[in-house]
Amino acid sequence: MSGTLRFDAVLFDCDGVLVDSEPLTMGVLRDMLEERGWRMSLEDCMQIFVGKATKDEAARIERETGQPFTTEWLHSFWARRDIALHAHLQAIPGAEALVRDAYALTGGQIACVSGADRDKIGLQLGKTGLLHWFEGRIFSGHDMPRSKPHPDVYLAAMAQLQVEPQQCLVIEDTVTGVRAGVAAGAAVCGLCLPGNPVVSPEQLLAAGAQQVVAKLDDIRAFWR
Repeated sequence: MSGTLRFDAVLFDCDGVLVDSEPLTMGVLRDMLEERGWRMSLEDCMQIFVGKATKDEAARIERETGQPFTTEWLHSFWARRDIALHAHLQAIPGAEALVRDAYALTGGQIACVSGADRDKIGLQLGKTGLLHWFEGRIFSGHDMPRSKPHPDVYLAAMAQLQVEPQQCLVIEDTVTGVRAGVAAGAAVCGLCLPGNPVVSPEQLLAAGAQQVVAKLDDIRAFWR
């Protein structure tokens, strides 16, 4: 691939941008919440929880289920989630090619910046063959004082890469993530795959995305 990137660094969200994990993770969460008495469709579950750390919704889970949100229950959810991811996870079409191009054009100045827990990020990148591109440059919102939509995790990635926010391109697929990237001072490109049940291009633009694309391949036109 020839040419240069108009950004010094590219920061990729993980779930929904690099890997097609949300239906799997949310399916497990929906089932476990139903076991506690909170019944909803998969689409409703995705509307509520996609883009957020499950622990940040503890109060709502307690209110809807009438049961305490415990560390034991959360770890049980993570364990069942990981089984589903190990069995069925796939990369978003075009992810590896886009990551490879971004790595080449920035001289390795890329990072995976996710609101998920670090174990999940590593599992997913490893399962889909993307982990080697991000070695030493993986950032989890669970390690920060505040997760998305706050900018903390993006600011941490920028600090390690030693790049200014305005020199960074963030790729996100949720309103929560877009807001985090914008709050960090980066240019944000939204990804809204066809049939997305959670968010529309208009919502991503309203959250501050400079552009929204329908497939990862189209991001190349934005970064030049």
